[in-house]
This record gives sequence, C-alpha cells and structure tokens, in this order.
Amino acid sequence: MQESFFDSETMLLYEGAVIELTSRFEIMQRQIIIREKRNAIKNIYSRIKSDESICGKLFRKKLPKTAEAAQMYLNDIAGLRVIVGFIDDVYQIAEALKKQEDINILSEKDYIKNPKPNGYRSYHLVVNLPVRTTESSKRVNAEIQLRTIAMDFWASLEHEMKYKKHIQNQDLICSELKRCADEMASADVDMQAIRDMIAKGE
Repeated sequence: MQESFFDSETMLLYEGAVIELTSRFEIMQRQIIIREKRNAIKNIYSRIKSDESICGKLFRKKLPKTAEAAQMYLNDIAGLRVIVGFIDDVYQIAEALKKQEDINILSEKDYIKNPKPNGYRSYHLVVNLPVRTTESSKRVNAEIQLRTIAMDFWASLEHEMKYKKHIQNQDLICSELKRCADEMASADVDMQAIRDMIAKGE
C-alpha cells in the first residue's frame, strides 16, 4: 500500500472540513445554551479515514485504489460524530445545519425512525461545504452522524466487540445485541417523554 493516500494539500482540505464543521456545531451549542439554558451537544468526535480504511472501502465498491477515485466516490473521508442528550436534539441540530446557506445536503439517512436490522440507530448526513485556504475556497464532502448518548454507547461497544473478530454463536450474539439496542431505544423515548413533562410544568 502506498505510504500516504493523499498529498498534503488534499489532506489539508479534509482536515479543514472537520475544523469548519466542528466550529459550526460549537457555535450552535453556544446559541442553544444562551437561548434555552441547556447543553444539547454533549461531545463532538472527528476523524479522517485511514489509508487502510479508504482502500478497504474502494475494494468493497470495486473501485480503483487511487486518490482520484476516493475523492470522487467516497463521501465519508472526513467525518464527525455529534453526541446529544435527547432524540429531539438530533433533529434540532440537523435542521439547524440544513439552514446554513453554504452547506449542501447530499444525502440523509434516518436510522432512528428506520433502524438497521442489527438495531443500529443514528442520523446520517452527507454534506458538501466550502473550505477556505489562503489562496482559494474549495468544496469538500463530509459525513456527519448525529446520535444520542444511548445510541453512541451501543454503537461504540457493538463495534468494539465485533470488529475483525470471528465470533462463535453469531446468531445468539446478534440477537442479544439487537435486544440491547431496542431496550436503549426505549429508554431514549422514556427520557424524552420525562424531559417533555418537565418542560410543560415550567
């Protein structure tokens, strides 16, 4: 495998996309604190896809292992995971992002209302945004995942337990993970209902 998939200028653009989006979410968070007196965004995690991960995805998609193909066909080289407290916060943050005029929404997948068969829940957005350097402005694609704390807890541990492992009793393990995901989703709904009851009484 090549030493580095992208040249330093291309890497700068993806890093810039992560910095730009992180800044926007931090401003949203500050605005929610000022207006609503609460902390909606709990954590923001970011990453640039590794060379190994990029090559693996190109291989699975039967695409050439080139930087050009990666830039053209992979929308998640730059990625953010935004963790919020409640289900409503997911949609509030997503709507706020959609209202930003220089960000184009390329795709949306609501795995909260339509969970994956294994129980995975999250709200995915692929966006296209401008990244400004000293010489110019170029548009870059990035993936954003919006999740509650419970959704992130399940997804993180599920990935850690199953990643690149040969698991015995596969059907039983998958069934148990699905059960846990459903129980956490139920807790998310209950916590949202409790929050709404408190808000009505204020």
